[in-house]
Amino acid sequence: MNKSASQEEVKPPQNRYNSVENQVTLKLVTFFLFSKTLQSVPDVPVEEASNNVVEEAMDEIKSQELNLEGQQKISPDSIKDSKTEASGSIAVRKPAKVIFALDETELESKLEQPWKKNLFERMEARAQAMQQKIIDKENLKKELEKKAEKKLPRDNLAKEWFNTESMTLNNRVYLLDKLLPTLIPGIENMLTQVEKKKVLTEVDTPSKFDPINYLGEYLMRNNPYYIKDPGMSGYQRVMKEVTEDLKIYVPDTICNRVSRMKENVKQNRKQRESIGKIKVKVANTRKQALQEQFDEWILDPKGMIPVSVIQNALHEFFQNPDFKLESHCKQLDITDSTEARLNKMAFIEYISSHIKDLKSEMFEELLKHLCHSADEFREVIKADMQRQMFTELFLHCDHGKVGFLDRQRTLALLESFYDHSSQMLRSLLRNPRQWPFIEFEEMNLSELWGDMDNQKHIYEGFDKVLLEMNTLLSAKHSSKTQSKLLESPDQPKLNEQRISTLPANLPEEQRGVIAEQGPQRISTEEEEQGKKPTAEQELYIESVIQPGTQTESTLEQGSSRELIIEQETHRVPSTEQGQHKGSIVGQGPHRVSVSEQRPSREGSIAEQGSHRESIAEQGQCKGLVAEQGSHRMSTAEQESLRESIIEEPYQKSEPRPYGEIISEEQEDIGSTSQSRKDSMLRSTKSGEPIPSEYIEVPLKEKRSCEQIHEEQIFLSSELQEEVPTSSRKDHFSETTKKEVQKDKSCEPKSQNIEGKSWSGEFFTCNWKKKYVKFEDEEQANLIYGNSRFTDLHSIIRNIQSFKEVKGRTAFNGVSFNLLQFVQLLETFVGEDAPLSISETLTSFFKGGYVETEQEKMNALEKFRQNALQVRRRLLLDAIFQKWDSDGSGFLDLKEVDELLYMYNEGMEKESMKKAKLHIQFPKPYPGHEVRLSSKQFQNYIELIVSELGGNEDQVLESVVEFLMNALERSHIENLRNCARRKWLHKIQHAAETSGVSLEPVYSETFKALTQDAEAHGNKKISAHISLLEENVLLPEKGNVLLRNVACTLDDAPFVLNKVLYRDMKGISFTVVDEGKPIHVPQVQYHGNIFFWNHSRNKNDYNGSFLALPLQDAYTRIFGVLAVDTLRDPHEINIFLPHEIRFYQGVANVFSTAYHYVHSREHILHIVITGIGWLYDVTSSITSITTYFVEPSPAQDSDYVLRNMMVTGQLGLTEIHKNPPTIDRKSCILRDFLFKCTDSSEVVLASACGETHIVVPLRERTGEALGVLDFNIGRNRMLLYQEYKDLQKMMKVVQMACYEILGEFSGEREKKYILEIENVREVQRAGILFFRIMLLELQESIQLLNPMEFMSLLLYDITPLAKPNSQDSKSTELEANMELVPDILKAVILFFHPELEFSSDLGSWDKCKFYVNKYLVDNICAFDPTAKHVEVNVQLIDEYIRGHSRTEVWKFGNVVIEHLYHWIHICSALTKITRKLNSAIIPPLPSKTDSYMYAKMPGEGLQEK
Repeated sequence: MNKSASQEEVKPPQNRYNSVENQVTLKLVTFFLFSKTLQSVPDVPVEEASNNVVEEAMDEIKSQELNLEGQQKISPDSIKDSKTEASGSIAVRKPAKVIFALDETELESKLEQPWKKNLFERMEARAQAMQQKIIDKENLKKELEKKAEKKLPRDNLAKEWFNTESMTLNNRVYLLDKLLPTLIPGIENMLTQVEKKKVLTEVDTPSKFDPINYLGEYLMRNNPYYIKDPGMSGYQRVMKEVTEDLKIYVPDTICNRVSRMKENVKQNRKQRESIGKIKVKVANTRKQALQEQFDEWILDPKGMIPVSVIQNALHEFFQNPDFKLESHCKQLDITDSTEARLNKMAFIEYISSHIKDLKSEMFEELLKHLCHSADEFREVIKADMQRQMFTELFLHCDHGKVGFLDRQRTLALLESFYDHSSQMLRSLLRNPRQWPFIEFEEMNLSELWGDMDNQKHIYEGFDKVLLEMNTLLSAKHSSKTQSKLLESPDQPKLNEQRISTLPANLPEEQRGVIAEQGPQRISTEEEEQGKKPTAEQELYIESVIQPGTQTESTLEQGSSRELIIEQETHRVPSTEQGQHKGSIVGQGPHRVSVSEQRPSREGSIAEQGSHRESIAEQGQCKGLVAEQGSHRMSTAEQESLRESIIEEPYQKSEPRPYGEIISEEQEDIGSTSQSRKDSMLRSTKSGEPIPSEYIEVPLKEKRSCEQIHEEQIFLSSELQEEVPTSSRKDHFSETTKKEVQKDKSCEPKSQNIEGKSWSGEFFTCNWKKKYVKFEDEEQANLIYGNSRFTDLHSIIRNIQSFKEVKGRTAFNGVSFNLLQFVQLLETFVGEDAPLSISETLTSFFKGGYVETEQEKMNALEKFRQNALQVRRRLLLDAIFQKWDSDGSGFLDLKEVDELLYMYNEGMEKESMKKAKLHIQFPKPYPGHEVRLSSKQFQNYIELIVSELGGNEDQVLESVVEFLMNALERSHIENLRNCARRKWLHKIQHAAETSGVSLEPVYSETFKALTQDAEAHGNKKISAHISLLEENVLLPEKGNVLLRNVACTLDDAPFVLNKVLYRDMKGISFTVVDEGKPIHVPQVQYHGNIFFWNHSRNKNDYNGSFLALPLQDAYTRIFGVLAVDTLRDPHEINIFLPHEIRFYQGVANVFSTAYHYVHSREHILHIVITGIGWLYDVTSSITSITTYFVEPSPAQDSDYVLRNMMVTGQLGLTEIHKNPPTIDRKSCILRDFLFKCTDSSEVVLASACGETHIVVPLRERTGEALGVLDFNIGRNRMLLYQEYKDLQKMMKVVQMACYEILGEFSGEREKKYILEIENVREVQRAGILFFRIMLLELQESIQLLNPMEFMSLLLYDITPLAKPNSQDSKSTELEANMELVPDILKAVILFFHPELEFSSDLGSWDKCKFYVNKYLVDNICAFDPTAKHVEVNVQLIDEYIRGHSRTEVWKFGNVVIEHLYHWIHICSALTKITRKLNSAIIPPLPSKTDSYMYAKMPGEGLQEK
């Protein structure tokens, strides 16, 4: 009975729970139905509605469950649930939490309990069943309605109620909705009864039938509120539809809003569909364009392209700052391997996936860029084939497999090949007797500073041809202009039309042209207000264009000429280039191409292949002298070049007679002139402006064979064939044919490179791994295989992994390794030469490179000695690190001797003591302790081994093995040593990857200290770094002060940037004076500790303090590293000996890293100074970019290049504060920077039609620490004068780098030659360039013949007669007459400043007396920075300001050349001395997201 009662008592709660479950089910049904309804209506957020439903369900469930818990009463003997807690006779059930989360992942994570899962499943099944019932009911209702529609026909008369007139719309809708559906049937029934009872026919007969009553009764009986399902007639059905339609037009109603919503949805859907169709159409069009563009690329045998090449092309396009697409680069993950390939479809899909949101204009630019990248990829494949040939040649010549070839023999073979080549071939090759084939150290001073022979250019006769061409054009212009004005009086009108083509918004800067930029610039006369065209430039362009039209079709001739002119007019330097860029004269009108002047042609070739325009726009004029810049030719041009030129010196093929070439060329010129005149007349009649390409340029009737030969070499890099005259006439007369003709550039390119197909493999991607072997890796692998040194294997692996920059080779000046040899031959052959030249050179080398047996033996011995030296260094480094287990960076000499004397049971003790007499140890530390660094330890061991008998290599390995076994280290010590080495390595790594900034070095230093304190000392430390500074503001407090430049984060508010003077408390200056660490175990008992945090309670001054000196390579103190444990909560927190030794190692590594960063800062300062000097003497350099080599963050990569600064055309240097990096995998198409770094040799390359001269900055070991990229624009090469000045600048910069690096490493003492060099280090770095150049000049002047100075006194400056006209020749003659006296007067003023106020300075005859035998001695011993030197620099500048660098070079006197540079160097140093604090401290990089500009001082060397 009790049991049944208990069961009955339990039932009510279960029923209540079931009711709760039903309510939850209903809520869920409502939620599902509501969500389904909202999903059917677009643009309505379902999540907002579902939130409310779920929240209501949660609240109701919780409230009802809590009520259930309060009402439940369960008997004590009932079965207890797992979630029931019993206390006596009372059972309390824990509330169940039901959570409805919108997030499915959160819901799944919370509904983990089984009963909740089962409950949810049951409710979901019930909700779905209820939803299915509702759906079935609705479907049944629809079926019934359909049956009713079939039985009752529609009465369309009800449509007359449809009227959207706004005045009665609301009333009409109300009546149709509420009244008329019942009233109309009632009236129908009433009329039926009237007709049935014949009320109308029997009017006179009284009737009991009252229509009004009947109608009222009908309305009451058929009230829709009481009748559930009244039948509907056809009329009512149509009326209902009309009502629903009218409701749509009633404003502010649900139907109206829903209808508008549906309409908006419909319009949006249509818009999306139309946009989708347009996108599909655009995508298909783009895919078709990409499909055509795919044929431009050279493919592997399977018809595929490497993915990395396409990624490089896209990356370069996205990096273009003009397009602002840098965000797209994040989506590109450039692969390192070239194994992954793309076929045509994959190519289209891959590019399409990255350009979905590009506009049409940007897509056209992308197509042009891809076309240009395809051309560059073709050149890369050609260079890869060439490299493979040269690599096989190296392996063939390396008979002993030693890995290097003799440098002098290689250069001798290149000289022989060059001498035996034809003149045509030598025009393509580079002269191996000039820089960069020979090094600066191999040049005499007279050769560098006094060699003014233009024939010694790297390109033979380069200056001569340009000078002859400019002279020819000037003469033709002066004679032809007058005849044209006489023959054609309408010519001014044509000029006016040509002037009208100038855009109104063209900046004034683009209307200028530099006149004094060397012989390759066309000398122009200043015309009235810059409105008339510069005829010399037009003639210059025309003379270049004429020979270039012999192998092109009719359309190609026109388009190439138009685009050449367009590029030429935009290529002229646009703005005033400061005081060092020569005088600016007015330029003629801005010329536009013919394609811009004519209306756009519909259906023309431009529409069919717009993506190929880059071929015409970027590559048509690469071989022209006007741009002097193409180093790349198409396949057809290279094949014609190979057939007609290269085989000439080696095959017996007769060249074409020059006379025949002359006659055909004259005939061709005549026909071209006539066709141009006809075209000009047509253009005049039609009102079109005359393009500048139609200006007639007559040539000489007779030219020598030499002139024609040189013009064929330099006017174009293409070999030209004559085209019939009729085709040229057709080009200018039949414009319709021009539109129809097909451009050859739009045709698919050949898949062969000079008849050779691509194998599909990238040789140069893996050739370093396959052929280039680094000796340290080879020796490390040999040591790993030697069981004698098992304990050193892990240490050597760490040494190899910590090797920072890998993959570079050192230049030693004696031999070439594989990388250097291949790069040298590439530089010699150049980029224009076909592969047949490389094949011929390879055959020549194989037959000419012969070594004697003695030379082979010497090479093998050298290879063996090098390998043994590397092996020794690895073993001694490893034993040093094993010995120095605490990472202090030094060993005690006494401890080393004690262990070494035990070698061989003490029998070698005397020999070791004898060896100590031949080595100079470092000076003892304050405690009379001699410490050996790693390098000093190696030298000491090698000297001891040399004194011991036997084979040195075997003895050294025996000594190393003895030391390894004698040094017993526990496992804990080994682990601690490994961890500390890793932390120390990170400090140096931070310096090398910091972008010349100390902030990462400070951060890693403190990180190493704190990590070691936590891991090996169980302490919490604070640390700060103080550096010595000169006390300028308060000298009474001491000559120097200590400034806290960095500290741990917690101490920053109290310590950072604070200053400690000598008269303040503290032990830091004691550390500076004594040069040894000081440890204070308990600072609270020390009376001379300065506490930076004054807010701390004195009772909290509990801890240890350690101050360590920071020393440079000369053991000079430059700062203090302080570590304390004041923040450590432990009572005993003193520093242990192994911790102090590690902190000493941290101080040592920080010092090395600190000076590494500062050495790079000084090198940047030197480079900025050198660039400033170079920009003053040259005008053809477009930009100079400075890169530093850094370790790569990727494990599988060797190094990256960091872009430190860029110098623009105005000489203004942009220094990046957060310098970007570039890696090798993103430079497949432009790898010349990495070629230079790999080989440490100069590289001449071209990219995007611009020529680059890439010069390495070398370490003292010969490896490249950075590169300078000189961009000379579209010029093929610099003039000889500018080329020599570039050599002077690079030699001085490299010498200054050697000196800076030697001083920071301690390998050489500092030299203070000038008085100004006693200033601070950064300022001294800016002076170093001028000091070295001054010493070079003084030494070179001393080598000059004294008679050359005396010959200047015989120079007559009195003109015979005044010229009648001020032409260019008379002006040049007058300037030359003033050059010698002005230069000599400027020199004399340095030594006799008192002549400034004397009349002797104005008399040349009196000034001659000051040119005596003491002048040269005074020049060679002069210090312009001395305190006693007081000269009027402004007066000196006035004498030399009117003489440009080009004028001095053209004068051709060696003495004037030397004195000109000497004057400007002395003038610059004098100005720097007078404004020392502000003139020579450039802004240097730091870790921020901006940049700054710097420009070094010094007046320009040419007239501005």
